[in-house]
Amino acid sequence: MSGKLNVLVTGATGKQGGHLVRALLGRGHSIRALTRKPESAGAAALAARGVTIVTGDFEDQGSLERAARGVDTVFAMSTPFERGAQTETREGINIVRAASAAGVGVSHLVYSSVAGADRATGIPHFDSKFEVEKEIRRSGVPFTIVAPVFFMENFLADWLAAGIAKGSIAMALPATRRLQQIAVADIAQFTALVIERRESFLGKRIDIASDELTVATAAAAISEASGQHIEYTALPIDAVRQWNDDLARMFEWFARVGYDADVVGLRWLYPEVDWHRFSNWAREQDWSTIAIPATPV
Repeated sequence: MSGKLNVLVTGATGKQGGHLVRALLGRGHSIRALTRKPESAGAAALAARGVTIVTGDFEDQGSLERAARGVDTVFAMSTPFERGAQTETREGINIVRAASAAGVGVSHLVYSSVAGADRATGIPHFDSKFEVEKEIRRSGVPFTIVAPVFFMENFLADWLAAGIAKGSIAMALPATRRLQQIAVADIAQFTALVIERRESFLGKRIDIASDELTVATAAAAISEASGQHIEYTALPIDAVRQWNDDLARMFEWFARVGYDADVVGLRWLYPEVDWHRFSNWAREQDWSTIAIPATPV
């Protein structure tokens, strides 16, 4: 599909959706951004860039149908971390049903899931997305499922950045265990490609990753990029389980099975995407915003 497309983006004020909006605007497409809070600063910033702001709530299918009516493509994503995995499934199914409703006219639904969700992992926030995937396949709407691995940006999130600020990365993985990761910007670039070349991707589910490295190597890359020494500490899984059982199950699966996206094949097939090496991604970040102790490497 060529020419200017009209795309509804959910999660547009967040990291993943926000990166996609920037990628699509840069390619000349027209964007509608779905938000529950049209008066928010994030929505105002999007409107200033020419994005059409539409009010909608994932719990209100009627509002979703109104937002999707007349667009070419819907980019759908949801999160379990605000109101739980069951809510994520329900909200994801609502947007699928809205996209497939009679009279809406969506010709392509692109759903952001997670790599490995189709492999019966038993991880709640993987399984919740797979339930949405099953509804997509039942719905009859033309679709593509984009399934990214562990986000590199997780190292900037509070649950890891707090440790980095103290000079340590602590995760429930052996230091030598390799973990596939992806930069959010790469997800956006690949998703934009999927949207523009829909005929090549219809009916497909694609696990995507930018790099694969040990978590100790990731700590070393952040040390080099930040100019400060960051140690890697392997946490006992029970320490994670006491905090969050969902994440504990995820790390157990990482250690036992793990992602298996075709990193080499993706780079060869889709050279238009940056596909960040972790070390390059780390150098692009402003680590000064994290209060890392002033200890030279």
